Amino acid sequence: MIYITGDMHGAAEYGRNRLSFHSWPLGRELTRDDVVIVAGDFGYVWDGGNTDAYWLKWLEDRPWTTCFVDGNHENHGLLAAMPEREWCGGRVHEVRPHVLHLMRGQVFDIDGISVFTMGGASSHDRAWRTEGESWWPEEVPSDAEREEARASLDSRGWNVDYVITHEAPLDIADDLCWECNRPFDGGDAHQAFLQEVDGKLSYRTWFFGHYHDDEWRDDRHRLIYRDIVPIDVCRIDEDREPIGDGSHG
Repeated sequence: MIYITGDMHGAAEYGRNRLSFHSWPLGRELTRDDVVIVAGDFGYVWDGGNTDAYWLKWLEDRPWTTCFVDGNHENHGLLAAMPEREWCGGRVHEVRPHVLHLMRGQVFDIDGISVFTMGGASSHDRAWRTEGESWWPEEVPSDAEREEARASLDSRGWNVDYVITHEAPLDIADDLCWECNRPFDGGDAHQAFLQEVDGKLSYRTWFFGHYHDDEWRDDRHRLIYRDIVPIDVCRIDEDREPIGDGSHG
């Protein structure tokens, strides 16, 4: 099984408690063949210090495999220095043997399910952060990374099962920024790229984080935060029987 959850922000209380067996007893039943994917702002690769090491070991000791796309609140310098390898047909950074960064513009085949990943987003709070310490310009995907994403999707005929990103496509981001009182000045290149993908790609469900809430934005776009949902959840099923801890950001 593949499960999706949202922003964890490293050792922040609402992040680390979410995957504890007390909060998520289903986790006890999982194995290494099961995958939990965080939709950005993973945050456990932050300064390379003892806190990082402690919680990464804690995650490595979980019975499943933890994966994440990168968000804006990551140490992109440390991530880029992690050893790179192939996993399920796509490129990953190996943070720990069973804690993996799903790199940008990849398509992974996980137990017969194809998943397109594209991390990154622009920080609306970067004016209050310090470059190289709490903010990195690499948070926004480069032109080369977008071209790699297009090439990956070309190879699949622009047809995958699921999409996992941190940011939302432009139209959805516009609405959410207004609702969240975040600055929005016509959108950025990354949001526009995701809008391009959304208009061309055939897929079942698109999961994204970044906006700290849990809700369906429409029949195919699921904003994910504190909930933990199976990747094949559909809107009808979730409306009938909520999955996860029921809390919202």
